[in-house]
Amino acid sequence: MYPDISLYIDGGWAKGSGGKTIPVLNPATGDAIGSVAHAERSDLERAAQAADKGFKAWRKVSAFERYKVMRKAAENLRSRADEIARLMTTEQGKPLPESRAETLAGADLIDWFAEEGRRAYGRIIPARAEGYYQLAIKEPVGPVAAFTPWNFPINQAVRKISGALAAGCSIVLKGSEETPASIAELVRAFVDAGVPAGTINLVYGIPSEISEYLIPHPVVRKISFTGSTAVGKHLAMLAGKHMKRATMELGGHAPGIVFEDADLDQAVKVLSASKFRNAGQACISPTRLLVQAPLYEKFVDKFTAAAKSVKVGDGLDPATRMGPMANSRRIDAMEMFIADATQKGGKLRTGGKRIGNKGFFFEPTVVTDVPREARMMNEEPFGPVALIAPFADFAGAVAEANRLPYGLAAYAFTKSAKTAAAVGAAVESGMVAINNVGLALPEVPFGGVKDSGYGSEGGSEAIEAYLNTKFITQTGV
Repeated sequence: MYPDISLYIDGGWAKGSGGKTIPVLNPATGDAIGSVAHAERSDLERAAQAADKGFKAWRKVSAFERYKVMRKAAENLRSRADEIARLMTTEQGKPLPESRAETLAGADLIDWFAEEGRRAYGRIIPARAEGYYQLAIKEPVGPVAAFTPWNFPINQAVRKISGALAAGCSIVLKGSEETPASIAELVRAFVDAGVPAGTINLVYGIPSEISEYLIPHPVVRKISFTGSTAVGKHLAMLAGKHMKRATMELGGHAPGIVFEDADLDQAVKVLSASKFRNAGQACISPTRLLVQAPLYEKFVDKFTAAAKSVKVGDGLDPATRMGPMANSRRIDAMEMFIADATQKGGKLRTGGKRIGNKGFFFEPTVVTDVPREARMMNEEPFGPVALIAPFADFAGAVAEANRLPYGLAAYAFTKSAKTAAAVGAAVESGMVAINNVGLALPEVPFGGVKDSGYGSEGGSEAIEAYLNTKFITQTGV
């Protein structure tokens, strides 16, 4: 049974003060399966004040004790992975194995940040005169306002919660109204581990109202947002106006460059699996596949065959490899992008249509010969559509890869160590994977450049965004 989801503020689960709720849909059927509480301004104020109180308590807890609480939260998440995965698939649509893997990966992320919190070292700086001590120490930045999307409800939220808590910060998390149960269960794992009241607060509601209330709030000292570039720019502007530190993980339009010496079968297997994962609703999804001319036709044929073989269905069906899209808006967007591309000369190799009229299913799609002026060559399609285009030489591939303002993820396939080194240096992206798609592990940096944002939500860099560096100089009296 799908539960009705409440807010979590100051150590308690509660409905919104106005009694409003928002329906939650199952994307496999399009039917309402439950509801989520809608936060009013009074709820947001209560959450902000709770975070202020929670910060004052949590920052005094030693890094070692915070570590123990967080490790317990990770174990809670692991032990509940099967139950949480079913909730995630029901509300988001992705196949059950993907939901379970995301939940377990969330536990690994908590473990990583718990360890990093114990290693948030300062340093002693050699003094110029005898009797002076010069110290650089790390302090938590303060209460955090974080905003997370629906495509990876645990993966994105857990990075923000864990980074904040490991550093000694409190957090007000704005979860997605489309996938509220997954996020609520993540918060519950921390609550049951013993996180003090007010340290974590969870709200849902109208995104613009919540961001415009929390970001300027004097209690909040740090912003973390994952979502579209357009919204991210607006929130970054708002954060800058109030001198709030911000981490922005925004949209992408990842190139996948396949050189003529690449292992063709490996490239097709890896790129197709990554492309249709979560129905293409991933910011790091390889979308513009650039293939060197001698290999182009063979690659198109094999990739198209791989797309046709993807079994689409309800994510709870064990045979399903790709579930529905998350909402009707994505169906509309796919139809618009594909119609625009084909009208401008693009060739539809497979897919391109909605499947049935119940739920939000869409065919895995491959389009070739798409002109640069087509919208999907310039805007992130965020769906199960791959664009394949030929290139002549290294310079041409890099020029196309760097043409767009996005710079989140990029992929390349080659057997040449020289080419691998060159592409890694030349492509303007926060993350580059060569002969694999090994991004988003807990221990590696995760973030983009250019219009794809700034800051990292992975690796040792991630916790720095939640820490201030204070310099103390001291001498005897």
